[in-house]
Amino acid sequence: MNILDEIIAFKKHEVQEKKKLTPVNSLEQSMYFKKATNSLSNCLQRKDKSGIIAEIKRKSPSKGIIHPDVSVARLSAEYIAAGASALSVLTDENYFGGSNQDLLIARKQIANPILRKEFIIDEYQVVEAKSIGADVILLIVACLDKKTLKSLTGLAHDLDMEVLIEVHDKSEIYDDLFELGDIIGINNRNLVTFDVNIETSRILAELIPEGITLISESGLHAPEQLIDLKSHGFNGFLIGENFMRQTNPSKACRNFIEKLEILEKKQNENALH
Repeated sequence: MNILDEIIAFKKHEVQEKKKLTPVNSLEQSMYFKKATNSLSNCLQRKDKSGIIAEIKRKSPSKGIIHPDVSVARLSAEYIAAGASALSVLTDENYFGGSNQDLLIARKQIANPILRKEFIIDEYQVVEAKSIGADVILLIVACLDKKTLKSLTGLAHDLDMEVLIEVHDKSEIYDDLFELGDIIGINNRNLVTFDVNIETSRILAELIPEGITLISESGLHAPEQLIDLKSHGFNGFLIGENFMRQTNPSKACRNFIEKLEILEKKQNENALH
């Protein structure tokens, strides 16, 4: 059993336990069921935004402990002040050290879109995402059959949330996929071996129709990479570990975005000559 299979097996058990503790009708009492969500897709299309989705990530199965003592409240606000377009919050506790509480705390701090980063396999988790204030959910093609992917997407839309559909291999891309989600994410990390290759984004982007909001995920550590990926049609960039490994993640985010802006300015100036 590889790590992805292990995580999914654990999630199936975890969801069943959660259903016993907090049934769906209890989740639906949350104040966030009455509140409108923020569109990540629209946010990433804006030319005045960086396109960076800054992630709060304490640890991972492949990298171990990254930044265990983070203040979610402070970092959420600081990331946005630094120029991040949106936030990604890991809510998996067992493998990533996150929690639903992390997202609830982040929601109180910012108005920008928040992605719930989680291994979602069940409708319960979609309702749960809405109840904690998420604007967007992640659905990983490698974890779901087509029927489940379609039903989970439909439920998310019914709850006024967007869906980021993640692929990491050519075999996971099929025509109907683009009719389901609002955003396509290309993960440069192989979910079985955990090897990272940025070329994955460039290769798979050629298979994505124009007009789709496109995000590159994993292994992004230099502004030059984002300049290149934008030329391949990418609107958004999910960056977690590169910031979280620093003593001051928000400062690292700010410095990154400042360098990106300088590069883009030079690029625009060169285009005029």
